[in-house]
Amino acid sequence: MHDHPALILMALMIFGFGLFSQKAEHYPITGPMVFVATGIVLGPLGLNLFNLHISSETVKVVAEITLIVILFTDASMIHFKRLIRVLAGLPARLLLIGLPLTITAGGVTAALMFPQLEMVWIILLALMLAPTDAALGQAVIKSPQVPETIRESVSIESGLNDGIVLPPIIVAMAIVTEGSQVLDGGGHWLAFMTKQLVLGPIIGGAVGWIGGYWVDKASSRGWMEGTFQRLSAISLALMAYAAAELFHGNGFIAAFFAGLLLGAKTPAVRERIQEFGEAEGQLLSLFVFLLFGMLLVPFMLPYWDWPALAYALLSLTLIRMLPVAISMLWSGHTLSTIMFVGWFGPRGIASILYLLMLIGTVGISGYEYPYSIVVLTVLLSTFLHGVSAVPLCRRFGARQ
Repeated sequence: MHDHPALILMALMIFGFGLFSQKAEHYPITGPMVFVATGIVLGPLGLNLFNLHISSETVKVVAEITLIVILFTDASMIHFKRLIRVLAGLPARLLLIGLPLTITAGGVTAALMFPQLEMVWIILLALMLAPTDAALGQAVIKSPQVPETIRESVSIESGLNDGIVLPPIIVAMAIVTEGSQVLDGGGHWLAFMTKQLVLGPIIGGAVGWIGGYWVDKASSRGWMEGTFQRLSAISLALMAYAAAELFHGNGFIAAFFAGLLLGAKTPAVRERIQEFGEAEGQLLSLFVFLLFGMLLVPFMLPYWDWPALAYALLSLTLIRMLPVAISMLWSGHTLSTIMFVGWFGPRGIASILYLLMLIGTVGISGYEYPYSIVVLTVLLSTFLHGVSAVPLCRRFGARQ
C-alpha cells in the first residue's frame, strides 16, 4: 500500500482536531491522546487499515527534529530577565538533585524487579525514562492557572534534562555494542560528556543570539518579510543543533539555549518566530505520537507483563515524585506545589527518540523486553497526564 492514505489520515486528523482544539483545552483531552489512540485503532491492533513501511531511521529523524523545534520554541518563551533568578531556584534543584535521584531510583527499582536484565540495560532503562517531555507538558506550561514560576521551572526542566542524560546514554550504548572496555580509555568518555554539556550551551547560545540579532536587524530595515521571519525558527533551531553536534557538543541542549538566548528583541518579530515554531512543533509531535500508536505499541504489546506494568506506573509516580520532593525540601514551596511538580513529569518524545536511537544502533532481537517497558511507560503517561492536566491545573490554581 502506498503511504498516501496515511498522509490523508494525518491531514484530516490535524484539521479535525484543530476545529475543536480550543474547546479541548477545557476538557481532559489532549492532541497526543487522540493521535496515539487513533494510531492504535487504525493500526495492526485494531482495524489494520494501514501497513506502513517506515524505517526506524526515518522515524528517528522525525523525532529528533520534533524535539529540536519544541526545545527551541519553549525556551524562547522564557523571559530572559527572570532566567537567573529562576535557574537559581526550582530548576536547579530539579536538575541537580531531582534528576540524578530519579535515575538512581529507576535503576535500583529495575535491578530489583528485573534481575534477568544485564546491568547496562538496567542503567539504560533508568536513563531513557528519566527525562520529562515538553510536548506532553504543554497543558501545564501554557495554563494561566499555574503560577508563572512553576510553568517556567517545568519548561526549563523538560528542556534541559533530555540533553543532560543523552551523553551517558551514548556511553551505555557503546558498552552494549563494544563491551566495558569503552570505559578503559584514560577518561575519554568523561571528556566526551564534558564537551557535550559545555559546548552545547555555548554554541547554541551563540547561534540563537547572533541569528536572532540579524533577523531583528533585517526586519527593522525592511529587508526580511514576515514569512521568512517565521521560518527562521526552524533554521536557527536546526543550525544550533547541527553546529553543536559538528563540534561534539550536545545538539538538544544547543537548541534549547538558542531559543533561550534568541537575539530577536522586537516583540512582533519574536512573536512570529515563536508562533511558527510552536505550530511546527505541535504538528511534528502529533505525527510522532500517531506513529507511536500505529507502529511501536503493536510491536511491543506481546512483551508486556505485570512487572513491566508495575515498573511503568512506579516510573510515573514514586520514582519521579519522591526525588522531586527531596529536591524541593526547604525550598519554601507548599506540599501541593511539590506534589503538582512531582506528578507532571510526563515521558514522551525524548524517551521515544532514545528508544529509536538504541534500536538503530544495537537492533531489536533479544532486547524486546526493556524496549517494551519504555513504550508502555510512554503510553500510560500520554493518557494519565493528559487526562489529569486540566482538572489538576484548575485545582492547583484555585489553591494558589
